[in-house]
Order: sequence, then structure tokens, then C-alpha cells
Amino acid sequence: MTEPFYLLLVGFGRVAQRFVRLLDERRTPLARRHGFSTRIVGVTTRRHGEAFSPRGLAPHRLIRPAAPDGRGHPPDGRAGVRFIAAALKSPMLAGAARRGRVVVVETTTLDVVRGEPAIEHVRTALASGAHVITANKGPAAFAYRRLARAADRAGRRFLFEGAVMDGVPVFNLVRETLPTVEVLGFRGVVNTTTNYILTAMERGRSLADALAVMRAEGIAEADASLDVDGWDAAAKAAALANVLMGAELTPHDVDRTGLDETTSARIAAARGAGRRVKLVASAERVGRAVNARVAPVEVARNDLLAGLEGRQNALILKTDLLEEVAIVQGGGSVTETAYALLSDLVAIARGVGVSDRSSATRSAARGRTRRTR
Repeated sequence: MTEPFYLLLVGFGRVAQRFVRLLDERRTPLARRHGFSTRIVGVTTRRHGEAFSPRGLAPHRLIRPAAPDGRGHPPDGRAGVRFIAAALKSPMLAGAARRGRVVVVETTTLDVVRGEPAIEHVRTALASGAHVITANKGPAAFAYRRLARAADRAGRRFLFEGAVMDGVPVFNLVRETLPTVEVLGFRGVVNTTTNYILTAMERGRSLADALAVMRAEGIAEADASLDVDGWDAAAKAAALANVLMGAELTPHDVDRTGLDETTSARIAAARGAGRRVKLVASAERVGRAVNARVAPVEVARNDLLAGLEGRQNALILKTDLLEEVAIVQGGGSVTETAYALLSDLVAIARGVGVSDRSSATRSAARGRTRRTR
């Protein structure tokens, strides 16, 4: 039987819990189509402490009712770092890590000040031989180049498809299907909460009422000011610019303007001119620099972004060879973000499987060589 992938969960809010359910729901196709299984061996959270067992933790016993804000809270201080380091020093997991069979699943909340402790969680995991998948925007928005180099040195994967537009394959699209294409810039609506708010305000509802709906559904950030003030979109803009355009930005480098109650007057004026207001994240290359911006922008009715309603998002990539490539998301939810983690896990399993098959082929070839001598 193929050795499973051992999972360490750092943060265990709605996204991580949905991910655990997806693993169970998709257990058979994962085994049949992709040839791997998983075993959850550790969980650490701020609210509920931590648990670790190399033999595995029963998924149905891990899932608790979500906290009021439904988020995966980071362990206090360096507790998460200590947990990852200690777990990966255990004899069984240390051996599995050397074989590329350990994955740290990082789903803590965004820290828009420094991106911590998520960055240190990723760094520690890579240094200890584990792959990392995360839905946290912080690592790519604050330290992508540094962490990508650390992953290369360790021979491990650092993947974060769920950081922008939930499960829609933005980073995978460019990495896997657009070889030699250069991304020159982008613009898009990448925050579900603010697009829902703007759509609701067009229909006469207040910002506060619309935000309350997003909070109740667990879509708004735990600190809703991250959505309304544009910080979430700024973190996504920085991550996109860093990964797709080779920039070295942080959310603090993004020119940022959010929404407030005065936005309703701007919406009314735009509607009178046949336009709509959208919170647009964008970036462009100016010489050697990459400039990024988040702001409410009036867009023409025939613009793709103008057609986005409610929970819809879209990203338009400006490229050198294919002109504009657009990606549209019909609606985001916890399931889509959890799926992004699952897709990243499958990508890691495929890579490890190729490595395993290559090693087996080399061993067989050495055996044939010895026999012919």
C-alpha cells in the first residue's frame, strides 16, 4: 500500500474544517485517480489548543462548531512554530518528511501588519522538510520571494492557490498553462465582501446592512475593516504582483482607498452616467518598478468588471503574447477555498508520485546493470 501523506493543520476554522470534510468526501477518487491517501496527525489552534498523534487523529472528532467569527486563529506567539518543529522532529514524521510525505496546511488569519506568524509557520515547515499549502495571503503578500527560495532549497512545494479568488486557479493557470508568457499587469475585483456591498448599495441598502450579511455567512474577514478599508484586496494585489510579475511588494506598498458611507453618493453619480463603481485591485509595470493600487473605480457598463454582481469576482491579466486573459468566479464560499487547498495537495502528490516512479525506475535500471555484468 502506498504511504499516506501526513497532514499537520495550523489553524482550524471553517476553511480547515471544510477541507477535512472534503478529504473524506473525495477519499475514493483521490485514491483511484490520484493514487494517494492522507492521515491527519496534528492540529494546533489558539482557541482549542493542540493535538498530535503519529497514528492519526479521527477527523470526525476534530470538527467542532465554528467559533463566532468562523476563522482559523493562529496559535499565540510562537506556539505554532514550536508545534510544527516538534512534530517534525518525531521519529516517524521526520522519516516521512525526508520522503516528501508531510504537508503543513496553514489556514490562520491574515495579519496585515507583518504577515506573521504565518510566514514563520511556512519557513519552519520548509526548513523541517515539509511541503506547505496555505489559504493565508500573508506569506505571498509579504515574503513570497524569500519563501519560494526556501522551498527550492528544501526541494519542497509552497503552494497558496486559495489566497486569491478562493478555488479559481489563478496561480496554477499562469504557472502550468502559460509558459513563456509575461504578465504585464492586471486589474480585477478580488474581494467578495466589498463587491456584495457595492451591489447592495446600488439597490439602496446601507454599507452596514450589507456587511452584516457577509459577516453572518462567514465570508467577511474576522476583522471586517480588512475588507471595507481595502486591506484584503491590497494583500491580494501584492501577492499577485509578487508571484505573477516578480515584484517585491507588501500590502503597505499598495496605494489603497476603501469604502465608506460616502460611497453611496459616488454610486448614484456613476449610475446617472451609465457606469458602475467597483473596488478594483490593479498593478502595472512602470520601468523596473511595479505599481499596485486598490480603489473604488467607475467602470463602463460594457467592461467585464461592471457585469459582476454580488459575490462574483474576476481578474483580467494583461500579457505580452495573449493580450488580455480573464478569469471569472461565479461566487465564492468556504467550499471553494477548501477546494483550493485540496487542489494544491493533489499537485504535491503528483510531484511526489513522479519522484517515486523515477526512483523506482533508477533502482530497476541499476538492478539490470548489475545482472548483466
